[in-house]
Amino acid sequence: MQKIEHIGIAVNDLEKANEVYAKIFGAPAYKEEEVESEGVKTSFFKVGPNKIELLEATKPDSPIAKYLEKRGEGIHHIAFAVKDIKAEMKRLTEEGFVVLNEKPKKGADNKLVAFLHPKNTHGVLIELCQDADIRE
Repeated sequence: MQKIEHIGIAVNDLEKANEVYAKIFGAPAYKEEEVESEGVKTSFFKVGPNKIELLEATKPDSPIAKYLEKRGEGIHHIAFAVKDIKAEMKRLTEEGFVVLNEKPKKGADNKLVAFLHPKNTHGVLIELCQDADIRE
């Protein structure tokens, strides 16, 4: 693990949330993108060296829609940057963690991502992130 890559926050209305967070941070989101395969629309804010990702469901059966239905708006996950996502997935599996993905998948912000099940991490969904332009 290299650093916290970003903190993901699930929201019901991305446009309204963008307005609120732009006021908090004093700057608009630097990027918005839809990850169709995950049924989510995202926006990213830079706060010093840190990033905040806001996530809105675009499909009623998406993981974010299910999260919002069950828990409401709030922190959804903490993402950590890794140098070699496949090696980290293997290492963490060997340590007894449940990795929710068989292989890394394309995520937002040009990342390869994989998630650890929160049942093994004291209720926190952890995302592993690797820059997608690094060879797998």
